[in-house]
Amino acid sequence: MTPPSVPRSRDPELERLGERLKRTRDYLGMSQQYVSDNTGLPRTAISDIERGARRVDSLELKKLARLYRRPVSYFLAEDPNPDVGEHVLAGLPRALAQLTDGDRKAVLDFAEYLRFRRAAEADEAAASSEAEEPPR
Repeated sequence: MTPPSVPRSRDPELERLGERLKRTRDYLGMSQQYVSDNTGLPRTAISDIERGARRVDSLELKKLARLYRRPVSYFLAEDPNPDVGEHVLAGLPRALAQLTDGDRKAVLDFAEYLRFRRAAEADEAAASSEAEEPPR
């Protein structure tokens, strides 16, 4: 006689990794089928991984990270809400080494543009919140 099947408790680390992979895939607008086609992993495996029901070996995680253009360390970070930028910046010197001087200048120009855009958005938000406050 076979013992009754006992549901296995989920591993919180697998669930966190799966959720991070799913969130990234969704953010990038990729379907599970697209990921499957571009990594060689079966679509059902992608689904199981995202649900935390399947372990991911290191080579599979490397393929997923490459497709999602994120460092593997981002997906494995202990922090429940890792800062993508922090992990991406760790790989920046290696990425910049492969660029031409003109490309590196373009990266710096774009970073400066983003900084100014963020400051302008903050100024606009502050101005609109001041405009909404009732007079005293």
